[in-house]
Amino acid sequence: MLPTLVSRNHDIRRLVERGYAVTFDSNYLVVRDIPYLDEQRALKWGAIATLLVFIDEARVQQQNHQVSFAGGVPHGLDGRPIPNLGDTPHSVPLSKTEPLVTVERQFSNKPNDDYVDFFDKIERYVAIISGPAMELYDVTPLTFHVYGEGADNSVFKFRDMLTARAEISDLAAAFRDEIVAIIGLGGTGGYVLDFMVKTPTREVRGYDADGYHVHNAYRSPGRLDVAELGLPKAEVFAARYENFRHGLKIETKFIDADSHEELDGVTFAFVCVDKGTARAAIIDLLIAKGISFIDVGMGLARRNGSIKGSMRVTHFPRDRGAEIKAMQLAPTHDAQDDIYKANIQIAELNALNASLAVILYKKHLGFYVDDEPLYNLLFELGDMHAVRQGDED
Repeated sequence: MLPTLVSRNHDIRRLVERGYAVTFDSNYLVVRDIPYLDEQRALKWGAIATLLVFIDEARVQQQNHQVSFAGGVPHGLDGRPIPNLGDTPHSVPLSKTEPLVTVERQFSNKPNDDYVDFFDKIERYVAIISGPAMELYDVTPLTFHVYGEGADNSVFKFRDMLTARAEISDLAAAFRDEIVAIIGLGGTGGYVLDFMVKTPTREVRGYDADGYHVHNAYRSPGRLDVAELGLPKAEVFAARYENFRHGLKIETKFIDADSHEELDGVTFAFVCVDKGTARAAIIDLLIAKGISFIDVGMGLARRNGSIKGSMRVTHFPRDRGAEIKAMQLAPTHDAQDDIYKANIQIAELNALNASLAVILYKKHLGFYVDDEPLYNLLFELGDMHAVRQGDED
């Protein structure tokens, strides 16, 4: 219900966008994570509830200037109850959602011109109730937390306002049952992981057994904490994204021909490894397990003082894996001079390679339009030209 209210009521949308932990319960708009002080000036947390009067199935208006409160009596910095709240005992029959909200009192603070809308109302009550706690403890009610209805339906730990504001929730539903594996978390794989963490797939799995070193920091997204250097890549990325979403499983493992169990349940995979023999074993495993996947690669070299080369993305649909493999689009052997290979990788090109791969994956699911399906794409750096291969080419 809350997504509908947000889409049809500008004032409720403003509350959510501002960062309030808003949910809907038993015809009440509930705003949680409201800090206040008790009589000992200790920090406490409560919730504001205000009744919604429905104009139609989705549009709402206020009943009056009052709000209900789950919590004790809010006090000021002087240790006295905050005046002008008209505090009276009160209860509201909210459902037993988690965390449980038990309304204990009702406040009545009416401005001269009444409240313009729910945004105006909540902002004023928060200023009165939370002002002393915010000043004393430097806390905020703007937590962006998701509770109740939203938490049950979302993999994200913060409310996904990007999807709601763009009105593409129906398209995002294509990812609901997706379990995506990212094999290799190096330059390109790290960016694929970053993009997929922010995609509402049911689960994201990442695999890499290498360590995280200084050169990795120059071709991976996010901030660098020097304490990360020398740790396993998987551990670094797991810590970096753990607070963003649920369904995240990043392990310090190499995926090889024997990794059947790790890929059980996977619906799609990204292969982001740079060794041909490792790629060959992974491709054979994915084909044997009937998993659709995309393999990525970059070939860069210095010529006449500048860097040239291309980025490649190759799609292996579940029912055509062996056929695409036979085309030899993805290198499956190690060149004899690999030990002398410069292995040039640069952040913006890794990110571009990852972007092309993720876009192709989302086209595969129908999120993006796919007028001319393709199974291989080469992006040439020199002339910024894309060479595509599809069934109609």
